[in-house]
Amino acid sequence: MVMLFSALWRSMGADIEQLRAILKVRLLMDDRRPAGIGRQQRKGRKRYSIVSVIIYCLMGCGYMFLLVAVKDRVLSLTLYFSAFLTIITLMLIADFSSVLFDSRDKYILFPRPVNDRTLVLSRMLHIFIYLFRIVLPMSLPGWIALGFLDGWKSCLLFPLVVLLMIGFALFFVNGVYLLVLKVAKPEKFKDVINYFQIAIMALFFTCYYVLLPMIRRQQMQNLNIVDYPWVRYVPSYWLALCWSWIGYPVALTGTAPFSALAVLCPLAFMYALVRWLSPAFSRNMSGIDAVDVAENKKPGVKREAPGKFYLKLAYAFNRSDDERAGFMITWLQSSRSRAFRMKVYPTFAFIPVYFFYILTQNHTSLTHAFLHLRDHPKHIILLYMSSFVMINAINYIAISDQYKAAWVYYATPVEAPGKIMMGAFKAIWVKYFLPFFILISAFVLYIWGIAAIPDIILALVNVTLFVSCIARISQRHLPFSMMEQMKDRGSRVAKSVMVMLIPFTLGGMHYLTVDMLWLKFIFLVLSAILLWLVAGSYSNTSWENMISREAE
Repeated sequence: MVMLFSALWRSMGADIEQLRAILKVRLLMDDRRPAGIGRQQRKGRKRYSIVSVIIYCLMGCGYMFLLVAVKDRVLSLTLYFSAFLTIITLMLIADFSSVLFDSRDKYILFPRPVNDRTLVLSRMLHIFIYLFRIVLPMSLPGWIALGFLDGWKSCLLFPLVVLLMIGFALFFVNGVYLLVLKVAKPEKFKDVINYFQIAIMALFFTCYYVLLPMIRRQQMQNLNIVDYPWVRYVPSYWLALCWSWIGYPVALTGTAPFSALAVLCPLAFMYALVRWLSPAFSRNMSGIDAVDVAENKKPGVKREAPGKFYLKLAYAFNRSDDERAGFMITWLQSSRSRAFRMKVYPTFAFIPVYFFYILTQNHTSLTHAFLHLRDHPKHIILLYMSSFVMINAINYIAISDQYKAAWVYYATPVEAPGKIMMGAFKAIWVKYFLPFFILISAFVLYIWGIAAIPDIILALVNVTLFVSCIARISQRHLPFSMMEQMKDRGSRVAKSVMVMLIPFTLGGMHYLTVDMLWLKFIFLVLSAILLWLVAGSYSNTSWENMISREAE
């Protein structure tokens, strides 16, 4: 599909034959598996792909509500595309942007006569293909709804605008990254990008869940876009204005020509990115790698001395040397890995924002909701939401750009790899989850008083229990030993949605016992026993029971 626009790529300075070859190999490598994979495993992957499509469609049904609830078609599409642009931007920042700065090509492509414009464009189109695979099923419910509501003209126009929306987000976000790469010093580039990603993700998430309750409270059927003249400067409004081409009225007079920006801006961003920002891309990427190597080999770097705090924790929380080794490796590497920090740190901001979003669903203001917190046992929701920090960290604990260094696990006389994995689990629990849970518990005690202490203890045990169950079932990998593939990025959203059902289920059971202290005690004892059994089973995982990459 993307090579249908070969004339456009050629006009930007890309070599078409090289571009086609690079894209073909990238997509082939994403799907490649060793020949020994069985038929049953292939069927399992196909079933999981079908489940992912179904989940994306269900997510799209939530956005479809915006099309049905608002009478003004341009306004409803503005809200619809705003939600979609938020999701796509978060995906680009969280998962796909690292593909742009993947330096593994330096061994094959950089020494070859491949120009920078072809390299950058191949990476952009690679990301575009995977975004399209995710956005297509998510937009399918809205597409069908528009077909029923507006007829065939709207139905034909919709996929074109969806493509423009993907291109808008893709080229703008990664254009900003390439601009930073061009002006920032190599030794500062990765840090700047890392903090920028964390800040933008937190900002987008906060704005999305702060504005959404405001819209709902104003009775969407009676919303009037004339009351919001500033919307003319919003990209999602430009996309919605494309429906003026097929005769839909525009309430904001004089803004119909803004629909041209929906087409011109993605093209302009792409042109500027490929023509002006991509030159010297290979040299800048090589400069970043040289800085990383220099930092790793820098003489006179002070090594961690015995007696450091994390060493004391390793001996306090682990009984065997293998567990201590896994604990220390994970503790240090989770701090050094920019990719790991970028994926885990934003979760700390998401949870309080989402909690206060939930509070405002049945109240007129956040102040009113906060004043009446003590009247309802909503602290249970907040306590169980803290599990997402641990779940997110566990999902990425096995992934690393330096995954080939994992040979050290297999070169040492380790009898049970589960000991190392258990040590890694404890490191994540102590370093990320426990301090965050303590902060949340302090807030709960401040609002609900000491009567909430049994709930805090039970929630702590339950959260640790179901995260350990997740680790035991689907995360039996050695820490920082695997490469993340593009295919995994697309399915991770679907997996996260399924995993969210577990804490809500246990939290619901806990909620039912809110006024029965004796039942909480029984629940606590049973959860503690089950946690001890699951942790023991996970710790005793043998080499034969490890989940290989090919089996997924």
